[in-house]
Amino acid sequence: MDFSPKWSGLHTAPSLKHLTEAGFGVPKEQQHAAVQGLVVAHIDSFDQAVTDGLSRVVQAIPPMEFVHKRDRITLSFVEAAIQNPTVAKGGICNDVRVYPAECRGRKCTYRGKLVADVSWSVNGIPKGIIKQSLGQVPIMVKSKLCNLHGLSPKELIEHHEEAEEMGGYFIVNGIEKVIRMLIMPRRNYPIALARPKFKSRGQGYTQYGISMHCVREEHTAINMNLHYLDNGTVMLNFIYKKELFFLPLGFALKALVDFSDYEIYQELIKGREDNSFYKSCVAEMLRLVMEEGCISKEKVLNYLGERFRVKLNLPDWYTHEQCAKFLLDECLCIHLKSDTEKFYMLCLMTRKLFAFAKQECMEENPDSLMCQEVLTPGQLYLMFLKERMMSWLVSVKLALDKRSHRVGGLTVDSLNRIFNMGTDVTKAFEYLLATGNLVSKTGLGMLQSSGLCVVADKLNFIRYLSHFRCVHRGAAFAKMRTTAVRKLLPESWGFLCPVHTPDGEPCGLMNHLTAHCEVVAPAFSTSTLPALLCSLGVTPVDGTPSQPYSCCYPVVLDGALIGWVEKELVTSLIESLRRFKVSGTWEKGGRIVNPNHLCCLPAQLYLNVGIFESEITPGVTTHQELFPHSMLSVVASFIPFSDHNQSPRNMYQCQMGKQTMGFPLHSYKERSDNKLYRLQTPQSPLVRPLMYDYYNIDNYPIGTNAIVAVISYTGYDMEDAMIVNKSSWERGFAHGSVYKTELVDLSEKVKGDDGVVFGTKPGDSKVMDKLDADGLPPIGAVLNYGDPFYSYINLNTDQTTVVFYKNQERCMVDNIKVCSNDAGTGRFKRVCITMRVPRNPTIGDKFASRHGQKGILSRLWPAEDMPFSESGITPDILFNPHGFPSRMTIGMLIESMAGKSAALHGLCHDATPFTFSEENPAIEHFGLMLKAAGYNYYGTERLYSGLNGTELEADIFIGVVYYQRLRHMVSDKFQVRTTGARDKVTNQPLGGRNVQGGIRFGEMERDALLSHGSSFLLHDRLFNCSDRSVAQVCVDCGSLLSPLLEKPPPHWSSTRHRKTICMLCKKSNSIDTVAVPYVFRYFVAELAAMNIKVKLDIK
Repeated sequence: MDFSPKWSGLHTAPSLKHLTEAGFGVPKEQQHAAVQGLVVAHIDSFDQAVTDGLSRVVQAIPPMEFVHKRDRITLSFVEAAIQNPTVAKGGICNDVRVYPAECRGRKCTYRGKLVADVSWSVNGIPKGIIKQSLGQVPIMVKSKLCNLHGLSPKELIEHHEEAEEMGGYFIVNGIEKVIRMLIMPRRNYPIALARPKFKSRGQGYTQYGISMHCVREEHTAINMNLHYLDNGTVMLNFIYKKELFFLPLGFALKALVDFSDYEIYQELIKGREDNSFYKSCVAEMLRLVMEEGCISKEKVLNYLGERFRVKLNLPDWYTHEQCAKFLLDECLCIHLKSDTEKFYMLCLMTRKLFAFAKQECMEENPDSLMCQEVLTPGQLYLMFLKERMMSWLVSVKLALDKRSHRVGGLTVDSLNRIFNMGTDVTKAFEYLLATGNLVSKTGLGMLQSSGLCVVADKLNFIRYLSHFRCVHRGAAFAKMRTTAVRKLLPESWGFLCPVHTPDGEPCGLMNHLTAHCEVVAPAFSTSTLPALLCSLGVTPVDGTPSQPYSCCYPVVLDGALIGWVEKELVTSLIESLRRFKVSGTWEKGGRIVNPNHLCCLPAQLYLNVGIFESEITPGVTTHQELFPHSMLSVVASFIPFSDHNQSPRNMYQCQMGKQTMGFPLHSYKERSDNKLYRLQTPQSPLVRPLMYDYYNIDNYPIGTNAIVAVISYTGYDMEDAMIVNKSSWERGFAHGSVYKTELVDLSEKVKGDDGVVFGTKPGDSKVMDKLDADGLPPIGAVLNYGDPFYSYINLNTDQTTVVFYKNQERCMVDNIKVCSNDAGTGRFKRVCITMRVPRNPTIGDKFASRHGQKGILSRLWPAEDMPFSESGITPDILFNPHGFPSRMTIGMLIESMAGKSAALHGLCHDATPFTFSEENPAIEHFGLMLKAAGYNYYGTERLYSGLNGTELEADIFIGVVYYQRLRHMVSDKFQVRTTGARDKVTNQPLGGRNVQGGIRFGEMERDALLSHGSSFLLHDRLFNCSDRSVAQVCVDCGSLLSPLLEKPPPHWSSTRHRKTICMLCKKSNSIDTVAVPYVFRYFVAELAAMNIKVKLDIK
């Protein structure tokens, strides 16, 4: 785990050389290591889960025991393996392997088969092993089980992937899904908490508690608390199958070890021998157990087994003792194997709880990274897999119980049949990944059951990679009213980025790892450490140190008490451990590590870390950061000169950089995403930070270099608007297009009819010669509203149906893929049609520089009316100078000067933050370069008016800034309506852009018109333009419902005039017509249904 080589080969400055290097377009031998490193945590944790983790899960699943026809039957897993994704049996194909590109195009799931060996025995006599498929589980792309594993860029391209395919996600129903990295409490570490909520748990409870998130080797987790009661006793609480259980501590201690009360008492008071209050509390806890008649370990186990038995669902032949043992194994300190270790750990937690309750130690901050770890995708996958495999065993037992009268004696064949009735894991896994909702009986020791997965949008490359670097605090915290959770704590320096977090609701909860931070996936073995520690001077837990316990520190390793160490030995012990750590490290999985000073989080709080050489104090500073910008995330490190900007602007840029229209991928032809954006004329920025080249972002560019003049011109640039040169626009400035894909599945459109395929009848007039013989539009065809889109034909009835293009926007047919079903037997029934919609910038489209300065295109100004410089250059963009003072984005001014000098000298400037300082200012560096090129030192020029050719009085600041086009476009947002669809019930106009609906004229708008006194306009809006209707009403009885047309006798002719008669008054001369809102008539009818009469007073 040596990090230094990874960051040692960094270039000292960015360069434009690779834009002109020979062999462009020829795939490299190997993928770019830096980009692949972004998803390493996801892939490593998944690999760990499906190899070593799976075998541990199989060992950890307890055998299923039950009675069938008076025989005791035991089912247990012996081994399990997940296979590579292949075609299902009976499919017709050349290569049985399935590749991710195929699953995306066919909108199916990329999955492999889970096969387990199940051993069965009757009355304890083993009967053999049955190989059984438990269903299909999703496979992470580019993991060891993926068919793309280890392929070179050239081979990846042959399999229709990107050359730089990173993997790290799953494909479910054709959509790329990422399992979020979640922040969890640090495993196996007792955290002291003061929560006022604890008082509501019962009578006598105080706010003090010690909480522990216990995690086993196969990542099964459980939360356990110790509560301090105001009578001095301690209550232990744990959660089993989402239910909260309480147990007085004395019972737990006595049930774990066969010690006498005096030995337990001695262990509990270690280090606090002279505290009489504490001693009396310990004695009281042990007395409570004695009062229940539990003198020995066996009696305590019996006592517990009898009480907890109902909740554990264990077979009837289990004794009370066995039930209690099961309870202790599954719910108490589950990370420890032996009961003695659990006993020592609980004693340590009790001592800490009393110290905390008596204010002898500080409360720990659960929001501090020191008390947290990351739940990696592989861990969640494994926990869920274990639970599904256990529920499969239960479902087999239920299937056997249900059909016990049909099944004769148990044979291999009959068991095979029963096994196939068990609920397989396929559906459950797909549901988890498709919705992100966790359906689980135990809750997996997590605080949330939703939002575990997100779609990895390929909006642009920056957004895509940030999905893999994101760590979320958890959905449970989003609803909390306190802000403490969201605070940026100093100890997260170098681990979480201070800039890259959204503003608004998820602020501070959704964080991103810094570029240099790594998550350790594999757990290294720590079995040799206790011996090493003892040789360094630690007294084992059952020995006696040379000094009293109050002068010793307990030594805890992975949540197990190893022993005690005297105070004077501590510093030398820590020194030795650090030396060992640098030579060869050990870490538990899920821990976050920062390579620069090779320290994991819990250590950082107590270290002195320097950043610059000048800050190092000999004898105090122990570590140094690799770079000053190593505190920033990948996305934040792409902001040029971010140290010169106001902090919120950098936050905005992190958000806007992820909404840029760019170049998300190179394989547009192979993809069938719902929506893809593409910039037609991207450029490489002239001013860029080092990390831009390190991650090779030029492969996926996100903007264009534009000449920007800072000038207030014409007033079309007020309040964040900007003017664009019409000629630049005509030359292709920021031109782009949107790719939209529609999957047409005839088996879903025409259910139950097998003879429907795509096609047309020759000479069909509805087709208008715009479709080919196969019923699909030709590639490259232009589609307008109402053109034939595709047509299908029923082979049985010979009837054709033409479907027309419904969208208002003109588009081109980009490509069409013909798909089949999973078995490969489907006829010509499924196609993917990709349309390309040209989207060149129009008035109202959003642009932004890389400094959080967003602007709306307000006018395309003719080039001949634009101001021009002495050298004849007209700017591409006019930016309003009022955008600078309040926002303080000085980085943009420096970028403008740097870009200008870069363009003049043919260079590429380094914009890495913290390269310039007070002693070496940026303005001087770039000013001298501009001066050398014969330009003004401050980046200003004389401009001439485009209207009358006179020189403008002020000097105008003009330079080159990299501009991004954002995905928010007017074409997607405008909403207009004259007349259109109405609601069936209320007769009022519908809302919503998709149904051509109107915009609601609401309460506040009504108030505005009232305060203007324009009541006729208000009446028009809310009545005439909404649901005006004419109704008949009886003046005498005031009823809206009773006036009805009289019923004609048979001899009347149909042309005869029929009168409206009030059914209650039986006369027609009292009927009047009134104009009322239709919804009022509906309301009256609803009230009548509830037996309430509405009477109108008609004047």
